[in-house]
Amino acid sequence: MIRVLLADDQELVREGFATILDLQPDIEVVASVADGVDAVTVARDLAPDVVLMDVRMPAMDGIEATRRLLRSGAADAPRVLVLTMFDLDEYVFAALRAGASGFLLKDTPRAGLIAAVRAVASGETLLSPSVTRRLVEQFAERLPAGSSDSEWLKLSPRELDVARLMARGLSNAEIAAELVLSGATVKTHVAHVLTKTGMRDRVQVVVRAYETGLVGPGDTGSSGGRTH
Repeated sequence: MIRVLLADDQELVREGFATILDLQPDIEVVASVADGVDAVTVARDLAPDVVLMDVRMPAMDGIEATRRLLRSGAADAPRVLVLTMFDLDEYVFAALRAGASGFLLKDTPRAGLIAAVRAVASGETLLSPSVTRRLVEQFAERLPAGSSDSEWLKLSPRELDVARLMARGLSNAEIAAELVLSGATVKTHVAHVLTKTGMRDRVQVVVRAYETGLVGPGDTGSSGGRTH
């Protein structure tokens, strides 16, 4: 059973989403809250699998609530889907930096909402790395200068090659073609990148790569410094 927490300051939105999700045999809405403070408190108490998090809420906004829920990096932390009205705005960018697994537009059809909850609960991201890269580049000037790149030092040269290409938004098949590797080998390298850096998914790799300067806006070159 996928346990879901709804966090939105609009009662009609919460009720509508709850009605849709509770009709599914594998999904249960365990709580519904109207602000970020309650979202953090209730999520810690009930340990839901997925939090549908609105951005603009009183007391504490959804970005800060997401940051507080996920900053420990615990494996059992909930997956957060941020609710927004726009698909390319600064709120989505901030949510991804805070650790969200993706975003949902508030006018997402019923089937899309259900599929999104199931996908995120299974460990997938609801935002392609290529879209993430486009978002990051759009707001790249807001990234902190000189952010620590210590996580990349844990990688082998080949894993670093793969991380750079992941950050460029390439799929496993595209990485395999770029580095002349088998798909299975790339899959293994991707898993090592995530495990060694402690990042939860490819979206986080994109964001951190730009934050630390592993890749930069407009960087379309291959991995650079690769070893064979």
